[in-house]
Amino acid sequence: MSTPPIIFKSKLPKTGTSIFARMSAMAQKYDAINLSQGFPDFDVNPKLKALVTKALKSGHNQYAPMPGLPELRKAVAQKIRKLYRCDVDADEMVTVTSGGTEALYAAIAAVVHEGDEVIVFEPAYDSYVPAIRLNGGLPIAIPLEYPSFGINWEMVKARITANTRLIIINTPHNPTGSVLSAKDMEELQRITRNTDILILSDEVYEHIVFDRHEHQSILRYPDLLKRSFLVFSFGKTYHATGWKMGYCVASPRLSAEFRKVHQFIVFSSPTPLQHAFAAFLQYEEEYLQLPAFYQAKRDYFNNLLAESRFTIRPSAGTYFQLAGYENISEMGDLEFSEWLTREAGVATIPISVFYSNHEDHHLIRFCFAKSEKLLEKAADKLIRL
Repeated sequence: MSTPPIIFKSKLPKTGTSIFARMSAMAQKYDAINLSQGFPDFDVNPKLKALVTKALKSGHNQYAPMPGLPELRKAVAQKIRKLYRCDVDADEMVTVTSGGTEALYAAIAAVVHEGDEVIVFEPAYDSYVPAIRLNGGLPIAIPLEYPSFGINWEMVKARITANTRLIIINTPHNPTGSVLSAKDMEELQRITRNTDILILSDEVYEHIVFDRHEHQSILRYPDLLKRSFLVFSFGKTYHATGWKMGYCVASPRLSAEFRKVHQFIVFSSPTPLQHAFAAFLQYEEEYLQLPAFYQAKRDYFNNLLAESRFTIRPSAGTYFQLAGYENISEMGDLEFSEWLTREAGVATIPISVFYSNHEDHHLIRFCFAKSEKLLEKAADKLIRL
């Protein structure tokens, strides 16, 4: 006699395996070049690895303080002061997290209640909506304007209601590579002024902005900072995505709520890594050279694809490049991405999966945070199509 299945109700009934895991698995199955998942294929700076080793050998292997090591939070505050001319209290406004995604979730969980509305701009990074739903919130999807992927602020204003609790912005933007301007920030400031609306600003690609554009962090706007959670990533900045290290900056009041949630997700993040980053942040050139470093990779990859039938509009930020394939196929982008992985040997990410309604502009996303040799191999396959 068979045992009847245990009955329970899923909190995310429409959520399956992420597109990143799916395409990476296909890349492995078909021995394809993986330009889908966003991780570099080059190594961490030897100085940083040596600092981690030193911390391990020095016995820094027990729990760190819940908000993060004081010396790391102080180093982050000093960096912010130099970059953005913004003074933040290291003790009360900086919290070290286990990656950007943990920080995003903790911020959402801290302030979103049952029935609260959260404005999300689509295509959107795939962790936002599940986090909103898990905390009883209602995602309000607003499409970015195609093909620029800019924000229509009049549409935002029209979608705000008495239930709007949070607006999530992401600049530089994953997956499109667009960036917000100073005018965008001024519009956001105007729309939220004299309201109780909070902002979650995903700035994990803060240092990867091209063509001499300046990253418009919320840290540049004191009125916005008062109502915002800002999320940053050590992993994206220092080519160490597998270390899952980041931090959140917020006002003392918001940080206090953030830490209430953070302590029950991970309590604290890896101690030896915190010691290493606290020491390594003194090497300012490591992040100051990132725009030129990644722009060179973007330009190199796009120049290789100039001989292909893909249509390219150079990314303004991140280490992702969108490509249109309308001259190659009429397939939907998910089907085309799977075909490209299976038949052409290059794995990518379809953009429609980042829309709640699966809007399909026949665009795919390449990650160019790779060695020139790997980019050459991928381009050689792509220009044959």
